[in-house]
Amino acid sequence: MVCSVFLRLSLFCMPFLRTLFLCSLSLFIFISAQAVQAGVIDLSAMDKTAQGFSNIRTIQIAHKGNLIWSKAYNQADITAVTNIKSVSKSIMSAIVGIAIERGVIDSVDQQISALLPDQLPDNPDPRLKDIRIAHLLSMQAGLERTSGRNYGRWVVSDNWVKTALSWPFVEEVGGKMQYSTGNTHLLSAIIMQQSGQHTYQLANTWLQGSGVRLKSWETDPQGIPMGGNQVGMTPASLLAFGELYRRGGVTKTGQRLISAEWIKASWTPRAQSRFHRGQYGYGWFIQPFSGVQGYYGWGYGGQMIYVLPELELTIAITSQENLPSGRTGYRDLLHEMVSRDIVSVVRSTK
Repeated sequence: MVCSVFLRLSLFCMPFLRTLFLCSLSLFIFISAQAVQAGVIDLSAMDKTAQGFSNIRTIQIAHKGNLIWSKAYNQADITAVTNIKSVSKSIMSAIVGIAIERGVIDSVDQQISALLPDQLPDNPDPRLKDIRIAHLLSMQAGLERTSGRNYGRWVVSDNWVKTALSWPFVEEVGGKMQYSTGNTHLLSAIIMQQSGQHTYQLANTWLQGSGVRLKSWETDPQGIPMGGNQVGMTPASLLAFGELYRRGGVTKTGQRLISAEWIKASWTPRAQSRFHRGQYGYGWFIQPFSGVQGYYGWGYGGQMIYVLPELELTIAITSQENLPSGRTGYRDLLHEMVSRDIVSVVRSTK
């Protein structure tokens, strides 16, 4: 009798237990899926913002060493070589740092007049002797700018190095920032003079193993690569350069190419940028993005490399090369996209 009752009770409960089990399993799967989803970085808002920019070409993003976004816009080719314009100044800064490490030049305190004695103008301004390599890197040489409205006049000259050194002082050496491509071109000339090798070739040799590859570099009438402009790179190579700095100068395989001290020096504020409220180091602009300290290289048209070590985040953006990005507000729109749609999203993702 008891067994009969127990059997009937068991048969009655089995559908309920089965339903309870299935519900529990579904809940477990849902919770697990939510946990996985919480770790996904949702860049859909960034993608939508980027689609609204008619002059953007590519965006590549690395997080914790992994490529998490790679997309071309406006019929661009993600593998095409891009003129990174003034991001070349960040490249030139890296080359100077490696040159010091290798003993090609002594330090940032060397006088440039002693390194380029044959390029000085007749009856030189005595203040030329006060300019050090550091002043060229931080745009504090004091000489009249060769960029902006003066750029065309400079590049049509027969000798870009002599011309840059012959222009008048508009600030004291070490004073207010005067952003000038001529400054970084002088660095390229110094590297060639001291090493006896072509800056372009040295760059590819010294950065070998990092994923960074310079595809082209325009030269002046004397064959000196244009220190602060006209480097051709793929978006992937540009991202690799940012990643090299993000990792403190070490490649993925652990090979040190740039000293950690140089990267720290490059990211130390030295001058107030004349373009925004941020600051400038050795070839890098410095400012926070959504409350996170960031460092970036900026080239004409909107060629950008952003590095945010705190988030282990690197962002490479390329754009049309023949359209301005400063006075049009496009650069600021890129900054906003980076802050709102990338940095904030990465920060909030657990």
